[in-house]
Amino acid sequence: MKLDKYYLHDTVMNALKEDMPLGDITTDNIISEGDVSNAEFLAKQDAVIAGLEVARHVFEVLDSRVSFTALIKDGDSVKKGDIIARISGPARALLKGERTALNFLQRLSAIATMTSRYAMKVKDLPVKITDTRKTTPGLRLLEKYAVNAGGGSNHRFSLSDGVLIKDNHIAAAGGITNAINRVRASIPHTVKIEVEVESLEEVQEALDCKADIIMLDNMSNEKMAEAVALINKRALVEASGNMTEETIYDVARTGVDIISVGKLTHSANSVDISMNIE
Repeated sequence: MKLDKYYLHDTVMNALKEDMPLGDITTDNIISEGDVSNAEFLAKQDAVIAGLEVARHVFEVLDSRVSFTALIKDGDSVKKGDIIARISGPARALLKGERTALNFLQRLSAIATMTSRYAMKVKDLPVKITDTRKTTPGLRLLEKYAVNAGGGSNHRFSLSDGVLIKDNHIAAAGGITNAINRVRASIPHTVKIEVEVESLEEVQEALDCKADIIMLDNMSNEKMAEAVALINKRALVEASGNMTEETIYDVARTGVDIISVGKLTHSANSVDISMNIE
């Protein structure tokens, strides 16, 4: 997944405006305009890194004279004590961009690190680990980028991307059949239909309506295995609901094609990275 340069620029600008809406009164009154500094980004724990280009852009926006040299690439693993990147240039730009760059780098690396742990749990099984729409408002593309960097795949990016009929849609429409028939009558033939189900009866109803993807929501592993056998390759099968590192392998062994994990983006703890001026 490649980050769109316009989205990246807008996201970084919004973050900088938030952090210093009227400038940096500390830096501007301590550091002279001509001062130059060098710094390094240091990993203070083992992690999978994501967000290097975002961090680079933070400093480039502040001053085009800043040189940012990444020593690794997004998706690489680092050990505690590894130097991730080196940076040099006008000291004011380095100090003004420090926190914003670290916020992005720590957050995205956390997501990549957690995703990598989940993906490694099922690396020997034919299943994809995907994210969800449970993302930080305004940062969805970056967070989904970090999932990719960690070895995961992306679910839909927005409500406009694909049809996902969930329990409340089903309740409001009066059943799975009504919901699928209504949406199929209006969408292009190129758009797939996914439906969330909670029982084997609902699996059968979704199959009868020729759903393209069937999401098994909060089912036991035994029920999921039965559902996979019932579907029998007639639709893609997604497992969803409270997936953990401890349970994901057994879920994957039921034969599902996809496992969606909301925790990848809503519960990843920031990676400890520091920027140290030399």
